[in-house]
Amino acid sequence: MRSGVVRENVADEHGRMLEADGRGRRRRWLRRSVAGVAFALALPFGIAVTDLATPAVASFDPAGHDFWVDSNMGPVKTRIFRAADGNTDRVVYALDGLRAGNDLSGWEIDTDISRVLPRWNINVVMPIGGMSSFYSDWIAPSNTNGQQRAYAWETFLTENLRWALRDRLGFNPNGNGVFGLSMGGSAALALAAYHPDQFRYAGSYSGYLNISGPGMREGLRLALLDAGGYNIDAMWGPPWDPRWLRNDPFMFAPLLRANGTRLWISSGNGQSGPRDVVNNPLDAYNLSNAMALETIALANTRAFQLRLDSLGPTNVHFDYTPIGVHNWHYWADQVYKMLPDLSANLG
Repeated sequence: MRSGVVRENVADEHGRMLEADGRGRRRRWLRRSVAGVAFALALPFGIAVTDLATPAVASFDPAGHDFWVDSNMGPVKTRIFRAADGNTDRVVYALDGLRAGNDLSGWEIDTDISRVLPRWNINVVMPIGGMSSFYSDWIAPSNTNGQQRAYAWETFLTENLRWALRDRLGFNPNGNGVFGLSMGGSAALALAAYHPDQFRYAGSYSGYLNISGPGMREGLRLALLDAGGYNIDAMWGPPWDPRWLRNDPFMFAPLLRANGTRLWISSGNGQSGPRDVVNNPLDAYNLSNAMALETIALANTRAFQLRLDSLGPTNVHFDYTPIGVHNWHYWADQVYKMLPDLSANLG
């Protein structure tokens, strides 16, 4: 399906849906989303819509190996963790958050999934880098931080890396899974929507799934400037550019339904729990930020659920936890909760 047709169709449908009768619940969730974004923008500049990382609990996993692949962005490293039984059919990609580093993925640094998933005979692929990228193809290099080459992450993940994994490691290029947190959550859904032959399963944890909704674009602009100094106009153009609709899960939800993609969508409720320990003022500051960010993610996720519900039956599981803030231990919990369902749908 041509992307231009997709954008036009989903935009028309979105307009009709907002004008239709009986949409009070959607409007209420949009108002809550706006309020949440406004709250995040009122916080100090450095934490608007970012990913809060706890101190490392797992860190470097020696079982993984570096896998370098050339791309339009130059050589890109990916960390590979092989399935315990040696199979090459069952493959899942784990996408990082907004502050993705250039050495290791947050999934390896702050969780144990690189050790757990291979024991379920799943090969884990962790792309490294892509801070503030939304794992998408940008229209230009950012002119605010000296970036020399435009991001081309969608092309890398669906072409360069995909075929390199097949040709060099024998990995199955079809029927894979992909999941991510926050920025990586919406990106995982986009990859599955536009590349259904590669990704039949997608998971989003605390994802921003209504990113062209009121207030979100302004919040993301500040977030990208804070996380690496990136100009968001270099990503998808100005707010009226149709690329924004193409990359908004709320808008491309009909594609996920049409593809029959198995989805696992989760969010906390913005309330802290026993594991969110506060020992000093900095901990309290970080926790309050994580609570605000998760509240925004919850509003976005609820809006996305209502969007899917309006389309009819879909192949999706929603998981809303009674507590949970924007933090790694909650995202790891979701991976382990999702794991039986993921395992049953790979290969």
